[in-house]
Parts: sequence; structure tokens; C-alpha cells
Amino acid sequence: MNTFDAVIVGAGAAGLFCAGVAGQLGLRVLIIDHADKVAEKIRISGGGRCNFTNSQTSAANFLSDNPRFCRSALARYSPRDFVDLVTRHRIAFHEKHKGQLFCDRSAEDVIRMLLAECDAGGVVRWQPCSVKAIRKTGSSAHGESVDSYEIDSNRGTVRCHCLVMATGGLSIPKIGATDFGLRIARQFDLGVVSTRPALVPLTFDEPSWQPFAQLSGLSLPVAIATGTKKDRIEFLEDLLFTHRGLSGPGVLQISSYWQSGTPIRINLSPSKDMTDALMQAKNNSRKRIANELSCELPSRLVDTWIAQGAALGHDWMRPVSEASDRALTALGQRLNQWELVPTGTEGYRKAEVMAGGVDTRCLSSQTMESRQAGLYFIGEVVDVTGWLGGYNFQWAWASAFACAQGMAAKVLSHRSTPAPT
Repeated sequence: MNTFDAVIVGAGAAGLFCAGVAGQLGLRVLIIDHADKVAEKIRISGGGRCNFTNSQTSAANFLSDNPRFCRSALARYSPRDFVDLVTRHRIAFHEKHKGQLFCDRSAEDVIRMLLAECDAGGVVRWQPCSVKAIRKTGSSAHGESVDSYEIDSNRGTVRCHCLVMATGGLSIPKIGATDFGLRIARQFDLGVVSTRPALVPLTFDEPSWQPFAQLSGLSLPVAIATGTKKDRIEFLEDLLFTHRGLSGPGVLQISSYWQSGTPIRINLSPSKDMTDALMQAKNNSRKRIANELSCELPSRLVDTWIAQGAALGHDWMRPVSEASDRALTALGQRLNQWELVPTGTEGYRKAEVMAGGVDTRCLSSQTMESRQAGLYFIGEVVDVTGWLGGYNFQWAWASAFACAQGMAAKVLSHRSTPAPT
């Protein structure tokens, strides 16, 4: 039977990085993945250029049932550390928006870098290779009982002292996402926080959305919020109208926090109080209301908005100077606080990540080892979900690094322990 110090299941961002670090620390590492190609999520990320980290990363950019958990790993492996690695591999990159770092050329550069790091650590890679079963066993080292695991795969059975689940989440099943990591957590009696699609477009029922479906493709900067006063969260990002609902960076961000059945609130003109603007125009302009609004908002949106107002009984078709104060106030307030209730999301097929996952209360924040000794969880399968903009990749690197360091300390200490006399 083949024996390794560590077997890592999942050759995505977290798995490959963990394998490379652990191998270069002196561990014998095998990485297994069922897909034909490694790191497909890296390959398609950032429009093919991989938003590989965010220079502004902090624990505040993540959500979890246990929000403090991510602090340790993020502090010990920072965006600067990963940028240093990218630089050593001579990968050109640029900052695009709010600390988001992208490859100049292609996401393939990051994949090649991770594979080169694995090669430098002598990592063995089995791919494609399916894992059929995992079980805990025991072995003896210098007369002491040592936890170990056996993994049955379609390339045979292997044994290891450390088993790492880096299987990702449920998002984008067409590239091979499965619930395997969650099933292994449950097999070993570890808690799993309820999972849901995150960073995902929001949808609305067809009849109520029909007037806005014609705006598909229209984008504009907004402030978008959800939650009550106590837990309210807001993002200033672009919104994109689609045939079925809303997308764009602002909507993807808020989707991670939105709860089914609750409203979202959108300020279509976050830089201006539209009630004040309309009241000033009433005293100084002879333009129609639609023409006044088109100075601040896309004309397609204005036309739809005015038509919707008429359907709701509002008289917004006339010149602004002839409109009542009440009508202008209602229009301005609705533009600055458009409240609507999504009926759902586009689901995992369009979600960039999964929220929820293996309960971090079952894991060490220092090493990512679970309370099931020798079993580790890293990356998206863990209940740590980042904002849009490179944060989830940074969590992959940081959690993988913490895991590799923890495994190395554990395995190498056993190697150096003298045999009893």
C-alpha cells in the first residue's frame, strides 16, 4: 500500500497551494482530483485573468457563523505574501478596482505557478482519480498509536497520517463541484452550517419583473442594502439588469447577506438626494420630469420608471414645474430607496461561491485540523465566505498555508521523536 504523510483531496486553489507548501516543508504529499483539468475555477475566474487576491483583505470582508475564525490564518498569510510569490514567478499583474489584483495575461499563469510549486515539493498528483471511500485506521510509530487514514480510489488504496479536504463548494456544478467534502465532514460527525449559493444574481417572479426585463444589459452605479437597522449591510457597486432579475457586482455582494423573503433596498442615485434635485428643478426648469431625470440616470431606466409610475397612479409625465410637491417627493424617495423582494437566486449554476460549509467550531483556526485528529478542511468547503473581489482566493491561500504548516509541525515532530529504548 502506498503511504504518504499527507493526502489532499481536491486540486483547486487551496489544494494545490497546500500541497506545494507542505511538499517544500518536507512532507510526502499526494493530491487527488476527480476532474480532467486542475483548478478549473481559477481558469474561469476574473474573466479568464484570475482576481487572485485583494490588497485590502481583512476579516471584515468575510461572513461566517463564527466570524473571528478566519483572523488567524489571514494574519499569518497575507495578500503581500501571495503577491511576493506571484512576483517570484514573474507573473505580471495589475490592480483593477478597490484592491483587486488581476493577472495581466491569463489565469493560466497562476495555475502554472501552483503546479511549479507542487513540482518543487515533489508532490505526486493523481488526476483524474475518483475517491471511493475514506476510513480512519491506526498505525504505530515508535510504539505510539498514530492516527492515520486509508483512501480507496480508482488507482488503488493509499494510507496517510494527514488527510486534507480541499474539495471546494457546490457552486458551478458544470465544472465538477460536488458535496464530497461536506459528506466526509458528516461521516466523521463534524458540524456543517447550512449551505446556500452566494455571490449570485437575484431573481424575481416573471409578472412583476416584466416591465424591467426590457432593461436587460443596462448597468449603473448604485448603493444596495439589506437587513434591519441592527444588521444592515450596504455596498456601493454597479448593478446590472437581466431578463430574470438583477446582477452585477453590487447584487452579487448583497446576495451573500440576503435572506429569502426579505427586501433589498436600492439607491439608484447614491450621490444625490433626488427629492431635493426635483424640487430645485421645479423652480428653475421647464423640462419634463423624464428629461430632468435623464441628467442623472440612464434614459432607458427613466422611461421605464415613468411608465411604471403611471401604472401605479403617479402623474410623472408632465413638466416638472407643473408637478405637485407630493408627486415629486414620492418620485425622489422611490429613486433613492427602491425596495423590492427577490423571489430567489440563479442558484449554484451561477453562484461564484458557496456560503456555509464545515462548521469552524469543529476546526483549529491555527492549523485547520478538525476535532477528528489528522483530518483537515481548507478553502471554500469551510464556513468562511469572502466578498467579491479576490477575497475568496486569499482565504484559499491563507487556510492552505495554515494547514500545511500545521501538518508539517505534526508529522516532522513524529519523525524526530527518538524510538523508546
